[in-house]
Amino acid sequence: MLGSRRSPRTLTTALAGLGLFLTSAALQFGAGTTEAHAATTHRILFDNAHAETAGNADWIISTSQPDPLGQDSSPSAETDWTGALSSWGVALQKTGDYSLKTLPSGSSLSYGGSSSTDLSNFDTLVLPEPNTLFTGAEKTAIMNFVKNGGGLFMISDHTGADRNNDGEDAVEVLNDLMTNNSVDSTDPFGFSIDSLDINSGYPAAINDSSDPVLHGSFGTVTKSLIADGTTATLKPSDDSGVKGLVYGSGYSGNTGAFFLTSTYGSGRVAFWGDSSPIDDGTGQSGNTLYDGWNDSGATNAALALNATAWLAGSGTTGGGGGGGGTGSCTAGQLLGNSGFESGNTTWSASSGVITSSGGESPRSGSYYAWLDGYGTATTDTLSQPVTIPSGCSTASFGFYLHIDTAETSTSTAYDTLKVQVLNSSGTVLKTLATYSNLNAASGYTRHAFDLSGYAGQNVTLKFTGTEGSKLQTSFVLDDTALDVG
Repeated sequence: MLGSRRSPRTLTTALAGLGLFLTSAALQFGAGTTEAHAATTHRILFDNAHAETAGNADWIISTSQPDPLGQDSSPSAETDWTGALSSWGVALQKTGDYSLKTLPSGSSLSYGGSSSTDLSNFDTLVLPEPNTLFTGAEKTAIMNFVKNGGGLFMISDHTGADRNNDGEDAVEVLNDLMTNNSVDSTDPFGFSIDSLDINSGYPAAINDSSDPVLHGSFGTVTKSLIADGTTATLKPSDDSGVKGLVYGSGYSGNTGAFFLTSTYGSGRVAFWGDSSPIDDGTGQSGNTLYDGWNDSGATNAALALNATAWLAGSGTTGGGGGGGGTGSCTAGQLLGNSGFESGNTTWSASSGVITSSGGESPRSGSYYAWLDGYGTATTDTLSQPVTIPSGCSTASFGFYLHIDTAETSTSTAYDTLKVQVLNSSGTVLKTLATYSNLNAASGYTRHAFDLSGYAGQNVTLKFTGTEGSKLQTSFVLDDTALDVG
């Protein structure tokens, strides 16, 4: 049967019956994933290099920096560490599943360097109300960290909360990160922070029993607290992965989101519109503090801790911008949106490549990736960055490919599809395979490649389809996977 998605693309769509493709763990990346107790240690870096303790703020887990264990190696109460975020830090430390560090004042954020506080050594970065702008290099580091699988927790405060009087508040600092960086300034996370000062309230959680942030191992979230804070405006047309979880009174949908989650590349993002919920009322002397962490009208502790677990991966997929880390390996499937069923998310793709159109047929579900097939000179690309844990002894990259063509040659490859591994700088490390119009056949065929040699590295898996100027060749992909163990 001949069909077309967009003229002059025409193709044959007969599909042969194939066996089921089984992944080793079938762990799907996304907000609906159920969290599980993990064997790995989740590595969290709290930022204190951007005026997080200016004025009355005291957004640190401990005065011992970078390692809070220097103050108390086995804390049992929030006062065992000194800082308004000590309850947060101690709660994580007591689980035995987390390794916590602080980026001290006077330091800079980096990614891919040799420092012990380099982001490559962590799974999640927490920005608790930063009050100075990030440098261009820092913004590049943060964005690449998230793109390659890291978690980013952004906590704002109300507009005008310029604690160090440098002309910038957290609203401006975080919006600048998202709109003025060298990696992706086109609304990468699908939201913007509102310039508001909302005096008080108890924003309520949405009803979603499957969401791991609202219903996680640390408890169920019902409400949060706002005490001079702000909200965010969602833009799902820019990133369909963005999701509002807690809303101010009278708001829902794309406006008035007080707490939200999103995805970018292989990483995860969370945003909270006020620093009061993370304040535990303790801290260094001389600061005016408020105990929002234990506020009886809210469930702020559960929200902060569940979100931290989700951002760090917590034994599911992704979670970790690092290249090396602890050397552990949790068996699973690492690619986000591996069957393309979430549409144009997680993958970076040429326009129209990820589709549910009827011109071709998916191997499973409704979506697939369709490169070329126009009958004109075209180059389509599809790629996703991913971190392969250093402790993994196996790493198998697989996908199903269907090729049909109008070319009649049995000897000349007019149209090609390259499958490549790139490093974080975009340099091709290896071309795994090259397919062409000469490989056309009915049905999908599975292909698999050993990537265990890239364990401990941040790599990008990339498909590049190049079509000549005359007859069409369609390269159709579905059900990708990167299984590690």
